[in-house]
Amino acid sequence: MNNLLSIHTVRFFVLILLQVLLFNKINFLGYINPHVYILFIILFPVKNNRILFLFLSFLLGLCVDIFMDSGGINASAALVTAFIRPAVLKFSFGAVYEHQALKFNNIDFGQKLTYISILTFAHTLTYFLFEIFNVSKVIFVLQNTLFSSIFTIILCILITSIFSKKSK
Repeated sequence: MNNLLSIHTVRFFVLILLQVLLFNKINFLGYINPHVYILFIILFPVKNNRILFLFLSFLLGLCVDIFMDSGGINASAALVTAFIRPAVLKFSFGAVYEHQALKFNNIDFGQKLTYISILTFAHTLTYFLFEIFNVSKVIFVLQNTLFSSIFTIILCILITSIFSKKSK
């Protein structure tokens, strides 16, 4: 248990530092900005306390907001993502999730892609809705959401495949 706690603590801080120092500096074509810090929310264990998970997700977004001076946009988007995660888990993995026998390294690529894509799209849509907060710019919000989500999904898949332990 102590090893598991240390892994998630290190992941929490490393993802915040990577987001703040590296990924927030990427602004490709003016609207593609990856949000890789949501990997903490994506990879958090299924069987842990839900209130603790929501608090840690909010804290994750708040830390990114503090460093980037973004006024709570990341905290609200991370909280929405953490809140909808159980429904996305049930949709993506079905009965495997209900029995909490889910091992992220052992699942099919299609299920993993669906899970990461839905959570990333929800997070990015929430982020841009709060950032722009203007109904007349809905096309701009959807354009930013689509391209940033695709870039974030590609980076998340690459990171999880590079740093995953292959178990046979």
